[in-house]
Amino acid sequence: MARKKQWGLRMTAPRPAAPNGAEKQVIVTACEAFIRDVLKPRFLPQIRPTEWNYVVDIDGAWAAGRYRFIQRYRSGMEHNRGEEFDTPFARIDRMGRDSFDIYWMRHTGKWWRLHTGVTLVEALRILETDGILHPV
Repeated sequence: MARKKQWGLRMTAPRPAAPNGAEKQVIVTACEAFIRDVLKPRFLPQIRPTEWNYVVDIDGAWAAGRYRFIQRYRSGMEHNRGEEFDTPFARIDRMGRDSFDIYWMRHTGKWWRLHTGVTLVEALRILETDGILHPV
């Protein structure tokens, strides 16, 4: 039997606000410095190959008002040795002038908002101290 259509309220997360070029560059530069100075020394001091998937890099990417923090994995398994893939683990969304929301990538592949309305400096501090937002 066909299911009857129903009207309902759909809850969606607010869209990030697009910054101007100068503000975008400040955000990207701060995030790249954070990756270089905090994340890589702390979570990837050296690459340790294993017979499974292992982390070879931590990087970031800007897209549509969001900055995603990404781990690059390399496979050590026999059937696909050397193949690489990216997995995001956290992101910050620019919601307004120096206002950011922080999201965590759940094991389900869905983004989960953990913090709202923080400044860029606070967002980077939270990414450094909140264990759930750390790379695996």
